[in-house]
Amino acid sequence: MMQEWTTLDFDIKPTSTSRLGEVDFSNLIFGKVFSDHMFVMDFVDGEWQRGEISAFGPMTFSPAIMSLHYGQAIFEGMKAFRQPDGGVSLFRPGANIQRLNFSARRMSMPEVPEATFLQALMELMKLDSAWVPAIADSALYIRPFMFATESHVGVRPSLSYRFCIFTCPVAAYYTKPVRVKLELVYTRAAAGGTGAAKAAGNYAGSLYPTELAKAQGYDQLLWTDASTHTAVEECGTMNVAFVMDGVMVVPKTSETVLSGITRDSAIQLMEHHGVKVEQRRVTVEELQSAAQSGQLTEAFGLGTAATVSPICTLGLPSGDWDLPDLANWKIGPRVKSLLNDVRYGTGEDPLGWNIPV
Repeated sequence: MMQEWTTLDFDIKPTSTSRLGEVDFSNLIFGKVFSDHMFVMDFVDGEWQRGEISAFGPMTFSPAIMSLHYGQAIFEGMKAFRQPDGGVSLFRPGANIQRLNFSARRMSMPEVPEATFLQALMELMKLDSAWVPAIADSALYIRPFMFATESHVGVRPSLSYRFCIFTCPVAAYYTKPVRVKLELVYTRAAAGGTGAAKAAGNYAGSLYPTELAKAQGYDQLLWTDASTHTAVEECGTMNVAFVMDGVMVVPKTSETVLSGITRDSAIQLMEHHGVKVEQRRVTVEELQSAAQSGQLTEAFGLGTAATVSPICTLGLPSGDWDLPDLANWKIGPRVKSLLNDVRYGTGEDPLGWNIPV
């Protein structure tokens, strides 16, 4: 992924006043603090215009902007990490760039040129490198996103779009193991829909059932398939993995299961280290049976924000089922340790994923 640019495809206008001194990095709230700069590039008249890196700040649009009415909006989530030598590295940025363009195709939006995306990302990271935390379990969260900008009321693809990248320093997303409820009524994604894309509307539809679950004492939902509610798909806004009889079992990706970068990374790393991994259909019945027989020993979410998030309780149709004490887990902690070794540069990077800025 590393490239040397002779010319930039955008302008850089650094802010004259940094807000860095106002930030308490030891007390970060996820997604509430934003770095000094952002990248903006518009798609007009059938082509991408010259972009710009400038101060992070508000944007002004018409009330008739099409993304507000018809939902053409997609995003990605990625991170930059402070390295032992003080430098900064990105974790698998190419995978996120490719997935954003997959989402763009599904939502009838223009693809972002990969070279420009990477160039903008690298220059933005250089400019705001001081915002990357040096505290354990912290990182600089990166949010690339695109939305329709044409002012028009009428159902069709927009003729204009805006692509942006901003960043924010973050601590851990979850600070303790989560309680999840198996969702057998509401649906995250249906066959033929947009579940495999990171479309904003996918997340909007999940909010109401998640709030219902929280009122019952759970933190997140374990989503099941839309047609029969018999197969497990995702956990909240994360992919999910289970350890059954010592095997790491991960629901296979599909048009209703997002192809997560952390999910893929965890699978590849564990297979590289000789751990058996199965990517397949996981049924609700199998999960209940494995829990009751003691074969289910671990369950955890996998995502960019949360990385590896242990699940302590499963809300199953037969009742709540508590997973074994974390002190006895073997695979989940190893996944997190191996991922952190790569991302923070503290250990082996066998697959060459860590990209220095």
